[in-house]
Amino acid sequence: MTVAPARGQGIALAALCLSALMFGLEISSVPVILSTIGEVLHGDFTDLQWTMNAYTIACTTVLMASGALADRFGRKRLLAIAVATFGATSLLCGLAQDVTVLIVGRALQGMSGGTMLICQVAILSHQFPAGRERTRAFGAWGIVFGTGLGFGPVIGGGLVALSNWRWVFLVHAVVAAVTLILIFRGVRESRDPTGNRLDIGGIVTLSLAVFGLVFFITQGPGLGLNSVATLGSLVLAMAFGAAFVVVERSGSHPMIDFSVFRIRAFSGALLGSAGMNFSYWPLMIYLPIYLQRGLGYGTAATSLCLLAYTIPTLVLPPVAERLAVRYRPGVIIPAGLYLIGLGFVLLHLGSGVADAGWVTVLPGSLLAGTGLGLANTPVTNTTTGSVPADRSGMASGIDMSARMISLAVNIALMGLILTLGISASLSEHLQLSGPQVQALAEHVANGDDLAALMLAFPALPDLDSTGTLVRSALTHGFGLITLYGGIAVSALATTSLIIFRVRQRTRVKGRRNGG
Repeated sequence: MTVAPARGQGIALAALCLSALMFGLEISSVPVILSTIGEVLHGDFTDLQWTMNAYTIACTTVLMASGALADRFGRKRLLAIAVATFGATSLLCGLAQDVTVLIVGRALQGMSGGTMLICQVAILSHQFPAGRERTRAFGAWGIVFGTGLGFGPVIGGGLVALSNWRWVFLVHAVVAAVTLILIFRGVRESRDPTGNRLDIGGIVTLSLAVFGLVFFITQGPGLGLNSVATLGSLVLAMAFGAAFVVVERSGSHPMIDFSVFRIRAFSGALLGSAGMNFSYWPLMIYLPIYLQRGLGYGTAATSLCLLAYTIPTLVLPPVAERLAVRYRPGVIIPAGLYLIGLGFVLLHLGSGVADAGWVTVLPGSLLAGTGLGLANTPVTNTTTGSVPADRSGMASGIDMSARMISLAVNIALMGLILTLGISASLSEHLQLSGPQVQALAEHVANGDDLAALMLAFPALPDLDSTGTLVRSALTHGFGLITLYGGIAVSALATTSLIIFRVRQRTRVKGRRNGG
């Protein structure tokens, strides 16, 4: 039986939205359960960072390859493979009995998730090519993606309270099975007939460059910044980064066509991708730790507080799409980034007051989420819509690579800033050696409870005094990462605005000259 075109479009959109829901849930539901995972699987601060970074680095590894494969062999085919693999690797994560297996599972899950995400955007761009239908499709996709992001903390916290953390992963197996049925029923196959061979050299050099940089940030303080391993990882990251550029510029089948960066709409939107991942998304890892250990909230209360941070991403995508059509993405994307920056400033101020609580962090959380909701969908639509349709796989690959690379680096960098801030605060009040303070700071940043800290560090004062010191130190570190995120996203917003403005002036000049 043939599916009617309109009905087929609806089924296709449902498949794409369900796969987006899985990806969104996997981003926002995991951070709220990290401390529980650490306790059950006996993971330390670095292990929990890698639980997140394994996912994002693996996403980055496959993004450009996925774009090239989707363009050449078929976007529907690759999406179906990715969804099936995502369900299987989610089972692996849910059944993991130690943190190493979980990290490996997260890496495999990230590879399938990255492929899934690339195919979603490429299929949306092809199956809904223009006009109001495209706007509605991207808006619906953004709403469902936002639903996963917005309700992920509540779902993660609720599953821990009602059952255990494993169901945060296991639930994806069921969703993946339903999504596969919809893919085969409604998604049309599409490809780029001029698709080139896979760029193995580019994939390897980019992946090793990102891995080396993240290793330097996460492992450097513990190994010593002057150690051979630390310096070697930095040198290798720089060398592989340079090699990637050389390979892409000189290779006969590059996965990145650098000429697309001359398209100012593409470059301006790409800075929006990076801006969100210099601020909003990496803070998702550390905000639950501050709420639980800094403010003393339980898992359920923390999940509810996180809704203020994520719910705007659910309700704003359709509004953002209409605003982008009316006022241009060159206005809406930088405006969204500036709102994120202002939200981070309010979070910085709200966390530093004497009686900090959910009331003082609520305004900053809402404003940052509002900024993300305004910028996120227009960024995706602009990066894919500003290049020829047959290169949408490549464009979405660059977009998602920028997101995942900046996210992986900034998860590590915010973790480093948080630990250094905690360590500086603790060293002012405790008579401990440097290595002891560093170890204690990592435990605090890991979200360890007071009983575990007292057991691991017998030299700590009484329980009440230690609790006060820990809350003060964690608040200091949290203030530093919100300040960093606010400055970084504002700087990227300004650069994005300049690039968009130059494009606008060029177009106006061309019209005046009769072009």
